[in-house]
Amino acid sequence: MSTLAWEIARNTPRRPFQWRELIQQCWFFASVTILPTALVSIPFGAVIALQLGSLTQQIGAQSFTGAASALAIIQQASPLITALLVAGAGGSAMCADIGSRTIREEIDALEVLGVSPVQRLIVPRVLGMTIVAVLLNGLVSVVGVVGGYYFNVVMQGGTPGAYLASFNALAQLSDLWVSEFKAVLYGFVAGTVAAYRGLNPGRGPKGVGDAVNQTVVVTFLLLFLINVVITGIYLQIVPPKGM
Repeated sequence: MSTLAWEIARNTPRRPFQWRELIQQCWFFASVTILPTALVSIPFGAVIALQLGSLTQQIGAQSFTGAASALAIIQQASPLITALLVAGAGGSAMCADIGSRTIREEIDALEVLGVSPVQRLIVPRVLGMTIVAVLLNGLVSVVGVVGGYYFNVVMQGGTPGAYLASFNALAQLSDLWVSEFKAVLYGFVAGTVAAYRGLNPGRGPKGVGDAVNQTVVVTFLLLFLINVVITGIYLQIVPPKGM
């Protein structure tokens, strides 16, 4: 899998680049993930806002609800929601597509013709998944923060000014950058795992189905591990913003 990731990175700048395939894959991944992602981000933001709002009321720190919920959504919830939807919807579809081509010996035919399957099929799909992951992460951040604002202000009687003031006081641009960086890694890792399992399925249609299932499970494990590592490094390197 690591070797395939290196091959993808090495073949990305090679020409001719499959621009048409890239656009088609971006549209496909966006069409299967954008609506579920938006729908999932609303209750996710609501749960975070309601839980943190209840906690801050108990300790008398209602003015910090906006910063806590918004930072939790941008730094943690948005990349994870994006990862789950990209891996669950886009990655499984990509693995099924590549796996079906493999068992029909289309991949072997490309190699016989001297065409690199990685450059022709894998690179546009992995790049498309990475681009869509970055865009979806921004969408989830906006929808989650707006949903958290609504539920905190309307449902819990919070003050709009305090919500926005605390968010402006404690949030910083690096929080958004690390969120987008996570999304880039998540999209690349999800695409690489899906491509690897698609290129190495078991025998017959059952093997493709097993490969799809393994893609989702392995991707989830890797993405949660990456999230822990990046979050730990970020918190150690970037100093928190004070009031």
